[in-house]
Amino acid sequence: MMMLYTGYQALEDMLAPARFGARLALTMRDGMGAVGDWPMPRRMFALMDIFQGARLTHKRPAYGIDQVRSGNAVVAVREEVLLDLPFGNLLHFAKDDVDTEQPRVLLVAPMSGHFATLLRATVRTMLPDHDVYITDWKNARDVPLSAGPFGFDDYIDYVITFLQEMGPGAHLFSVCQPCVPAFAAVALMAEDGDAATPRSMTLMGGPIDPRAAPTVVNELSNEKPIEWFDRHLITTVPMRYAGAGRRVYPGFLQLSAFMSMNLERHGAQHRELYQLLADGKEAEAEKIKTFYQEYFAVLDMTAEFYLETVDRVFQRALLAKGELKHRDRPVNPGAIRTTALLTVEGEKDDVCAVGQTAAAHALCTGLRPHLKRHHLQIGAGHYGVFSGRKWEKEVFPQVRNMILAMN
Repeated sequence: MMMLYTGYQALEDMLAPARFGARLALTMRDGMGAVGDWPMPRRMFALMDIFQGARLTHKRPAYGIDQVRSGNAVVAVREEVLLDLPFGNLLHFAKDDVDTEQPRVLLVAPMSGHFATLLRATVRTMLPDHDVYITDWKNARDVPLSAGPFGFDDYIDYVITFLQEMGPGAHLFSVCQPCVPAFAAVALMAEDGDAATPRSMTLMGGPIDPRAAPTVVNELSNEKPIEWFDRHLITTVPMRYAGAGRRVYPGFLQLSAFMSMNLERHGAQHRELYQLLADGKEAEAEKIKTFYQEYFAVLDMTAEFYLETVDRVFQRALLAKGELKHRDRPVNPGAIRTTALLTVEGEKDDVCAVGQTAAAHALCTGLRPHLKRHHLQIGAGHYGVFSGRKWEKEVFPQVRNMILAMN
């Protein structure tokens, strides 16, 4: 496995000239006049377009949110880095010319092979009515060894540090895998009486108790001992990158696993993309291309964070058992007494099935019933609870109401 990353990079280097040639040929299309619109050239250019676009990138895509309608006005949006830490930034989507103070919300983004831009649609929906911040994680292969390790406990520390930087009165919103460390961070802050403990906590499609309704993801995580994951999935960053020598679970392996779960669907999407390009339907094709540009932007995770997450969250389910510790200190969900809890699940979620996230309510023994809410989104899959029409029209109003009630 030590040479896996080097082999992957060698293959990418070999394909680079061909992809460059395809991009160069595409620039010549406009100069061909009417000939470029003939059926055969259109089909050839469609193939070139798909080939040059079917590549992985390792840099965070732009959020691309320059303005948003807030109230009756369209206001500019600026990205401000409030805290720049080795493995992630606290990024603020600052809005100009907003007269009234809006609820401050920290979006805790997954660190699971993709960048935080996976929540771009979530950010865009929340921005008109909220002051939005996000955990903007960095690619581990770009973090030098001198920065030290980054494990599960460090993730919790980052969430706490970010909330403390935002100050008292903020709200927390977590999606998917980080629901467990985010939940732990709130419990620790509540027990400490930290003034920055969030007023509300929204957990969406997260594995609070993966035993509640095991999915294929959970079963794969439990098929092998943790030593197998270390031996077969962890590799070393090549010398050409800033993080040279760091042990990582590479993003290209995680993406391969994701795609293998829905290989038929991805194949159908690319066949549809080819046909749209060949038919000259550029606007419709752009939607598919935009999705895969984001999907193919991958982030490497540190070996310690990946292995500890598999072990603590998926294999031993320590939070649900009441056995999770943060740096040898027990995590006590019962200490949460004033942070309102909203859990959201998708009816068709095949990553975190119904029941896994709702398990948080039973753990929060110190919360009174009126501070607990659950929303099951009918017809939504894993991504549908935080992106798309169902998120905008049905899920987001639940989140907004909870935040307003606690603000």
